[in-house]
Amino acid sequence: MLARAISKTVLTRGVSRCVAPALLRIPSSVSQIISKTSQPSFITRRYLSTSMSAKAIPVPAADNTKPEVDKVVQEIADYVHDYKIESPLAWETARLCLIDTLGCGLEALNFEQCTKLLGPVVEGTVVPNGTRVPGTPYQLDPIRGAFNIGTAIRWLDYNDCWLAAEWGHPSDNLGGILAVSDWLARSNKAKGLAAPKIKDVLEAMIKAHEIQGCLALENSFNRVGLDHVVLVKVATTAVVSKLLGMTREQTVDAVSQAWVDGQSLRTYRHAPNTMSRKSWAAGDACSRAVNLALMVKNGGVQGIPSVLSAKTWGFYDVLFKGSEFKFQRPYGSYVMENVLFKISFPAEFHSQTACEAAMTLHQNLKNIGKTSDDIASVRIRTQEAAVRIIDKKGPLNNYADRDHCIQYMVAVPLIFGRLTASDYNDSIASDPRIDELREKMTCVEDKTYSLEYHNPEKRSIGNALLITLKDGTELPEVEVEYPVGHKFRREEGIPLLVEKFKRHLIGRLGEQKTTEIYAASQNLDSLQKMDVDDYMNMYVTES
Repeated sequence: MLARAISKTVLTRGVSRCVAPALLRIPSSVSQIISKTSQPSFITRRYLSTSMSAKAIPVPAADNTKPEVDKVVQEIADYVHDYKIESPLAWETARLCLIDTLGCGLEALNFEQCTKLLGPVVEGTVVPNGTRVPGTPYQLDPIRGAFNIGTAIRWLDYNDCWLAAEWGHPSDNLGGILAVSDWLARSNKAKGLAAPKIKDVLEAMIKAHEIQGCLALENSFNRVGLDHVVLVKVATTAVVSKLLGMTREQTVDAVSQAWVDGQSLRTYRHAPNTMSRKSWAAGDACSRAVNLALMVKNGGVQGIPSVLSAKTWGFYDVLFKGSEFKFQRPYGSYVMENVLFKISFPAEFHSQTACEAAMTLHQNLKNIGKTSDDIASVRIRTQEAAVRIIDKKGPLNNYADRDHCIQYMVAVPLIFGRLTASDYNDSIASDPRIDELREKMTCVEDKTYSLEYHNPEKRSIGNALLITLKDGTELPEVEVEYPVGHKFRREEGIPLLVEKFKRHLIGRLGEQKTTEIYAASQNLDSLQKMDVDDYMNMYVTES
């Protein structure tokens, strides 16, 4: 039995195709241990891996010549340090993005599951000249501040969006940008130095949007199981490095550290494991980005030149199936100019037009004296991305599950004629009509929608709903190709975006503060000149 166990172990290790037990020459001390154990193969495996190492196939020594820095990393650093933003549309869109994103963060503070994660790690900690967290009394170090702001921003899935080969929310980067800018402003003033301006924040936003969005255009991280917050980490690291006054070379080092840092899996975004981590993953990415940048700046941490391209150990070989990144266009201001605002509904963006169609159909049903109870079936024509991400059957276990289920997000407006953040709570989800209606829905991919979703001249997010009633009547299909937040509907969307911002502020800060903040925010020229800490102070609360 011992001989067979030893022979089997050798085969398992791949050391030899056939080794006679007598030739192994195992010392008597090892033989005694083997004879007393119930798992001789484990002991033998450990002994053979050491004693037979001299017989292993020789491996050439690694070439230790320092490689050139990966071009992708260099181009990010060059863009951050050298590119001048000259697009009026990008600057104005960044202003809208700033107020919308802050408003989303304030609205999230009405949800206990979010607020329980916020504040200092050690209760009661107040950092001198620290980052202020909008809508709270917290004063934190910039790393923890980035987590707090980033988590609140993303919690309700209501901030802006970018859809391409990879999906994501570029305004997630504001968590790191604001935390660092505000901390620098307060620290600088305490030393008698000039504070960063809101213009610096807007520039960092435009560039973070561009880095994340251009990387997303042709590179699908979701296809290899990685979450899009890897791009938040990289983009935030790059832009806060410049805000911190780091050199171009230090930015290269910091960005390389962001690429090598452990990357999040998408597991928490998909059935059957959808849960609230998807709401704080971006906050985590922002905090890690700020930490990495500060480690390079203050600790002299070196970079990793071939972090992407290194054979065997680089990002491409380990995490991207050996493929290099592809790029559709050079860095500029394209992403901010074309970003998608979530205006109508706090819902995963691939469902926005479906929700709008459902609202129309709710009214159409009402007009003919019918309700959702009269529906026999609902067909949802949608894009391939929506089928992959939010087409779900079976029980929905929590808030995060529901706001990533297209059937749920269509059912609620068909039944109630609305879809708000509170509609994902258990109190609403327990209504049996919702799941009954979900069971009557079928998602089908429309190839045209999928193609136009990726078309850089369109970037549509089309959905169409076809309802058949129990009496056999088929209602006219309602199709919506572009959501209100799309660039093609920007003129229609901006007044609604401002309403959304004011609504979120009033709920947390009251009418007087809302009026003051909007007055300070509505003009780009005057807003850009404000010190960051002065603007942030307007959002601070006592409790």
